Amino acid sequence: MRNLNLDQVQTLIAIADLKTLAAAAQALHLAPPTVSLHISELESRLGATLVVRGRRQASLTAAGQVMVDAGRRLLAAADEAVEQVHRRAQGLQGVVRLATTAGVSAGLLPPLMQWLAQQSPGVDVKLDVLSSAESMARLVAGTLDLAIVALPQASGSGVQVDAWRSDPMVALVPAAWPAPPQVTPQWLADQRWMSFGPATQMYRLTAGWFAQAGLNPRPRMELNHPLALRSLVVAGHGVAVLPLEQPGVAGIHGEQDTAGLQVRPLHPPLLRELGLARRSADAQDPAILAVWRALDTFANVAAPPPPSHRVVQA
Repeated sequence: MRNLNLDQVQTLIAIADLKTLAAAAQALHLAPPTVSLHISELESRLGATLVVRGRRQASLTAAGQVMVDAGRRLLAAADEAVEQVHRRAQGLQGVVRLATTAGVSAGLLPPLMQWLAQQSPGVDVKLDVLSSAESMARLVAGTLDLAIVALPQASGSGVQVDAWRSDPMVALVPAAWPAPPQVTPQWLADQRWMSFGPATQMYRLTAGWFAQAGLNPRPRMELNHPLALRSLVVAGHGVAVLPLEQPGVAGIHGEQDTAGLQVRPLHPPLLRELGLARRSADAQDPAILAVWRALDTFANVAAPPPPSHRVVQA
């Protein structure tokens, strides 16, 4: 059997609702002969009489009623399909695979996900926590769409990397500890301090900061979880060096909770830089672009990293 014509199905439903072919023709802005042709062709396709034409009204046969009931579902499904296509084309629907480093902490990640949910509620963001090296490899392999990565990273192999955020690193000191207005490498080296693990960007940033002062102290504890480190600071176990992340987005309240600890700037200053990476092949995917634009709302830098940057993994 040939495929059903949805216009003909709609004509049958209009006759069922309005009871006459003339009223159906008027409602559908069709000529009466066209309405009759629609019904004749539909009956021919189905091999069944659907409408009994009376002198004043048209009535449905049992087969016609079955077709009307099924036709309503067909038209609703067709409308839903059109709506989904439109939403997908506008970036309002889809699945986007996003990865972030462990160093993106509770100061930024929850408000970021809240913003994504507000701006693109039909886009399902699948979030993974990966190292930057893993994220870049998965982008190249096509098993990831977007990634928040440590900078610098080398663009290439079909992956585009743009600068995204540059957040100051600060020292989180237990509230009961005496602390200077600014934390120096010399002061921190004499304290119990905690850090991310050696394979991370955060560890290397802190180690480089110490090295500039000719120091190479070892942390008392290593944990790749910002919230865990903050909790240990509040409990008085030591000092942690973490990025101070402020989303800076209207309507999003992501200021970090400083209860139970002291926040001290580092001297000399130290910045944690992050970038956004995506596959060049996905440059026109509406859902990915929608998430990219939402992520860009949280950017606090404008220029992409220089192409000569060497790769740093986190």
